[in-house]
Amino acid sequence: MELDPSDITPAINRLKRAQGQLAAVIRMAEDGKECKDVVTQLSAVSKALDRAGFLIVASGLEQCFKNPDEAMDKKEMEKLFLSLA
Repeated sequence: MELDPSDITPAINRLKRAQGQLAAVIRMAEDGKECKDVVTQLSAVSKALDRAGFLIVASGLEQCFKNPDEAMDKKEMEKLFLSLA
């Protein structure tokens, strides 16, 4: 099943923000910033990636309901969900 990019625009935007946040985390680590500050920003990046992943999976589920002939089987969908846990 292929995703429609227009359906996952919010996830794409979130991923782009996370990309910028990750670059900032790398700079912070290279500049020797406080451990607590680096880990806090790293946590924010991780949450942004998780949310983007869930948005993409939710979009895929919605597409499965709209197009049952192209739907993934239950095992494949379960594997996708668990990969984000």
